[in-house]
Amino acid sequence: MILFQYDSDLLEKYPAIRGGVILASGLHNGPTPPALAEAFVKEQQKVLQEIGETPLSDLPTLAAWRRAFSAFGVKPTQYRSAAEALLRRLTKQGDIPSLNLLVDLGNLVSIRYRLPVAVFDRRAISGAMTVCFAQGDERFTDLGNTEIEHPEPGEVIFVDDTKQVNARRWCWRQSDQSAARDDTTAALITIEGHHASAEADLRAGLDDLQTLLKTYVPGVTLKADLLSSTHPAFAE
Repeated sequence: MILFQYDSDLLEKYPAIRGGVILASGLHNGPTPPALAEAFVKEQQKVLQEIGETPLSDLPTLAAWRRAFSAFGVKPTQYRSAAEALLRRLTKQGDIPSLNLLVDLGNLVSIRYRLPVAVFDRRAISGAMTVCFAQGDERFTDLGNTEIEHPEPGEVIFVDDTKQVNARRWCWRQSDQSAARDDTTAALITIEGHHASAEADLRAGLDDLQTLLKTYVPGVTLKADLLSSTHPAFAE
């Protein structure tokens, strides 16, 4: 059974996309343990030093996401990729708040590689989740809201077989239903990139994510894969 895939029309326009995917089962989410919280703070300090005065728009990973957003008609300074938004918070305010084990784990890897990492609660996905261009009749509920919205036609979305959108504007915003919560026991985790060294960076990011999961979630079961235009689907 396919759990995550890239649509062929999307791959025709974005042949350089690479997507790392992990299916994590047997999870025990909740408050971030002290050791992970400390590692997350240290990573933030390290990243701040590495970036220094460099504008975020000059980072190759984020510049590639800006080009991808522009290509489907979205202003990248109005709607920032999840990775850029996270790093902007870090560089502007000096820290990223702790939320829970799974979110902090994903955010740690996201700032390390300057790439978007999303943790989707498996319960929120019916059938396969497909990255594709929106038709406009799909349904999206923003984080913390109950009102149903509809994506713009041509916008890149993560959508399941029931037309529920779990992420809008590719990696801009996740849906309320798909957010990792304290009772999340299974998750689909993605990390994506368009830049020249994306394949190598994603392999390293996938390794880091799996190591962190094994370290902080004893008994977790993992399955991972790296997707591309020639290998576009991840099956259970």
